[in-house]
Amino acid sequence: MQPVQPVGVFDSGVGGLTVAREITRQLPAETIIYYGDTAHVPYGSRTVDELIGFADAIAGFLIAKGAKAIVDACNTTSAVALPYLQKKYHVPIIGVIEPGVIEALRATQNGRIGVIATEATVASNAHRKAILARSGKVQVFVRACPKLVPLVEAGLVSGPEVEVAVAEYVEPLVEAGIDTLILGCTHYPFLAPVIQEVAGPGVTLIDPAAATVRELKEVLAAGGGLRGAHCSQAHSFFVSGDAQLFSNVGMQLVGWPELKGTRKLKLD
Repeated sequence: MQPVQPVGVFDSGVGGLTVAREITRQLPAETIIYYGDTAHVPYGSRTVDELIGFADAIAGFLIAKGAKAIVDACNTTSAVALPYLQKKYHVPIIGVIEPGVIEALRATQNGRIGVIATEATVASNAHRKAILARSGKVQVFVRACPKLVPLVEAGLVSGPEVEVAVAEYVEPLVEAGIDTLILGCTHYPFLAPVIQEVAGPGVTLIDPAAATVRELKEVLAAGGGLRGAHCSQAHSFFVSGDAQLFSNVGMQLVGWPELKGTRKLKLD
């Protein structure tokens, strides 16, 4: 691991930009190479074999591009593909589920934690297993939210359609008495204002991005890979689908000029 190497980040689409954004906040000297698998989004309805195949191809691409570490910025592939990737590849690969779970356990006061996620993530039971492995006293309430990722991928993060969809998924969790809600998909922080409005002030939202990047920082420091000064190299973005759409939506969501240079590159 060399400090000048980039950090790889991947997701099914624009959701992983929430993690990339946090990397720029905590580790502003680092260069990011990002891959959004927009040709296959949403991941929530995919099979486990498909998800492992997608993640494997993307990780191989990022490593070929020189990534010194990779953040699997997708809860769905973190849930089903991360152990496979970590066993196969020699570079550190960090997921987003464990950091979010740890933050939620620190935050909850009444021991009732909610999770909203994709169908595949919910089916994996990854959040529930991770929470109960650390605290058998906590109750976990989980909801699959198939409508949310397509909304964010279309650039819809507010308005009546978003409010109705969020209420459908979040209101039952509030009625169950949760005081903490894990945003179990990296697309969901873009909907955080609406989610918080529906959940109310008594519910703490957990965006795993900050904790994930703190783990990344520790991994880079331990491997001697932290950059000590700001770099002049721009971040780079690749997608498997419509580069212009990704660029437009990404610019709307995070405002980075580099997104205008997004390139289409299919890996299958």
